[in-house]
Amino acid sequence: MTIKKIVNFIFELGQLKRQVHAGWWKIGVKNPATVAEHVFRAAQIGYILAVLEGDADPEKVVAIILIHDNAETRIGDQDKVAARYFSNGDAELKAFTEQTELLSEAIRKKWQAYFAECENRATKEGIIAKDADWLEQAFQAKEYVDTGYPAAKNWIDNVAAAVETESAKKIIAKMRKTEFTEWYKGLKRMTYKKLKK
Repeated sequence: MTIKKIVNFIFELGQLKRQVHAGWWKIGVKNPATVAEHVFRAAQIGYILAVLEGDADPEKVVAIILIHDNAETRIGDQDKVAARYFSNGDAELKAFTEQTELLSEAIRKKWQAYFAECENRATKEGIIAKDADWLEQAFQAKEYVDTGYPAAKNWIDNVAAAVETESAKKIIAKMRKTEFTEWYKGLKRMTYKKLKK
């Protein structure tokens, strides 16, 4: 591992800020959320899920989520329609494996193990990481539903059927009944002052 390889790897990660989740285009979303935005919120969801589940390492879950979509810098985001025509998993694994060759052996081995844990849901942390990944998509879908894209409800339904942890099931059930703007109600403070007459 050389510093030059690390520099190039970090530049490559910048692509995640420009790579959108392409599936949202199919329902008419003009400017879908990026992969980097997805990973940011999914990592925090993962930490919360790990704490709620009580028998998993939250920091490991976050680490798994932070690297799980790195391959999308090379293969893009393939939605479920595209996945009908080729094995996205094979392409993603190949790209991720090549990317990690730029890093030290210690990082490469750990990250490849994390990637496998998430994809195979082979450990409690891998299960939670995948639930968080999917749950973040459901939250994004709810935001789109609430802003006029009713077809996004399909994402919520699919995630609700897929999640494994009890915490994720409870969160998605409550999320379905919550408007995405509810969080700031009661926080707004009007700053104007009435003119004296």
